[in-house]
Amino acid sequence: MNVRFQKTATGEVAILSRKDYEALVAKAAEADENTGTARIVARARKEVAAGALLFPKEIADRLAKGENPVRVFREWRGMTQQKLALESGITQSYLSDIETGRRGGTMLRLRGISNALKIPLDLLI
Repeated sequence: MNVRFQKTATGEVAILSRKDYEALVAKAAEADENTGTARIVARARKEVAAGALLFPKEIADRLAKGENPVRVFREWRGMTQQKLALESGITQSYLSDIETGRRGGTMLRLRGISNALKIPLDLLI
């Protein structure tokens, strides 16, 4: 990098080629991105250490495709509809209706399901 300094009425300025200037700007942007990524990773590590729910990417992919979250998490937990219904205090047919979209489920019922699945309620709504 070839830098030349020149005195002006307001102080000294650095003069460099456009190529060198753009390289400096790119390095600064990369450093900002790395700092931001480091903050995100640090926050995620704290959340995991505090007990945040972790689940496989396949589960996230199924949810992103629009699959019913109750079904996705029930299958991930290895539970039958009958077992989840029993632990949630609802009937198996009501749970089936929720999983197929025939019923939405009340907040009270979804809270029972989320507790039985040991997941945050907001993952179901």
